[in-house]
Amino acid sequence: MSSLINFPRLLISAQKGGAGKTLVSLGLVSALSSIGSNVIPFKKGPDYIDAGWLAFAAKRPCYNLDPFLMSSEIILSSFLSHAASDAIAIIEGNRGLFDGVDVQGSCSSAQLARILKTPVILVLDCTKVTRTLAAFVKGCQVLEPDLIFGGVILNQIVRLRHADIITRSIETYTDLNVLGVLPRLKNFSFPMRHLGLLPWQEHGEGEVIIKILTEKIKENVDLDKVLEVAQNAPSFSSSVPIFWPNREKDVKIGVFRDEAFQFYYPENLEALTALGAELIFLDALRDSSLPSLDALYIGGGFPETQAEYLEANSSLRKDIKEAALAGLPIYAECGGLMYLGRRILWQNKAFDMVGALPIDFEVGEKPQGHGYVKAKIVAENPFYPLNMELSGHEFHYSKPINWQKGDFSLVMKLSKGHGFYQGYDGVVYKNIFGAYTHVHVLGIPVWAVGLIEAAKKWKEGLTFDFRNICQDQTLVLNGINNFIKS
Repeated sequence: MSSLINFPRLLISAQKGGAGKTLVSLGLVSALSSIGSNVIPFKKGPDYIDAGWLAFAAKRPCYNLDPFLMSSEIILSSFLSHAASDAIAIIEGNRGLFDGVDVQGSCSSAQLARILKTPVILVLDCTKVTRTLAAFVKGCQVLEPDLIFGGVILNQIVRLRHADIITRSIETYTDLNVLGVLPRLKNFSFPMRHLGLLPWQEHGEGEVIIKILTEKIKENVDLDKVLEVAQNAPSFSSSVPIFWPNREKDVKIGVFRDEAFQFYYPENLEALTALGAELIFLDALRDSSLPSLDALYIGGGFPETQAEYLEANSSLRKDIKEAALAGLPIYAECGGLMYLGRRILWQNKAFDMVGALPIDFEVGEKPQGHGYVKAKIVAENPFYPLNMELSGHEFHYSKPINWQKGDFSLVMKLSKGHGFYQGYDGVVYKNIFGAYTHVHVLGIPVWAVGLIEAAKKWKEGLTFDFRNICQDQTLVLNGINNFIKS
């Protein structure tokens, strides 16, 4: 007989991107925490920046849940691993509630809400609209009738009469209640970049922003009703949480984490730690030298905005180049890939970078790649098995320039996405693997296995080209099988 588990939870969604989901989610996380609730944040989709703000507001990691990057079973297992019966889980959706990758709404916030049987609170942008919002809310209830709706929060309200008409319309024509009415915020600065928020690491006034949002939510949202919605979420049958092994730490992997490189999924770092890595966190702007390491992991970020400081740290760049050319295993995503190149060209200026890869990167005003990625490994490399298929995502305004075919290999053939060049991604040179594609370990556990094993080989002094490291299918299968256990 299976036991039932109750995890209070809710998902914040909206009719579109930019309606106020993030502001409401941040405000709820902080406001509920301030009145004594234990709040655990989650982010739907592959986004790093919103997840970073949620983690900043909650003062704990925010975990991503994405139906494109991971299976429904993994999503449920991950959620059960991080949620708690004595806490409230707040999941921020992305885009509009039903917006997915196809006409059926695959991989949408609605799909995630169904997987987790989570009540949805709709945030509505009320700019230049009144009674029509009742029709929208009614349509949401009808389009996918198996969704659970917990209520509505109105945003961008100008006058009391504006709020009154919308509230009475929604509560007359639907069975949902308006849980809060947020006024249009004046003199409120939340700087944006590249279609999204500025990362909290660069904002400089994160605490001020969170304080303002906390006060606005506490003043204008019925937190008792929000808690009631979360607590009335259906129970789960007992399921299998993510199993993390606890292996002895036998390799050292450097991870750059600073204003230039911030984009890391907590699960990726946790997986490396669990599989035997001691993570050495580094600062590309301030550390003058590279310590002794067995591998290096450089995530994404905005190296162009910090290019002057990265260039100024010439001693560290020299160390990284020497280590890379000597064969140190390096896995670099997007911003990390750019950092390993020769130069970054941005705003009519050129900045010297590491120079381990014979590539310049030019940052423009328009996205060069934006969205989910489907790829297949088509050539040998230090980290992935040949013919492996993987899912990921990309979001970059840079493109490679001043490079020649034959200077390195491109080992990922994309069936979806843009990548590095003409549907290919995955730059391999020596034991460097650099890609615009970001991956999540819960969708690709082999990623962590490959990086750990590469580090072990390097530590053991096997300095030959170990491109076949992941061709051992037994190793790969063991990595997957040990990742989740019943």
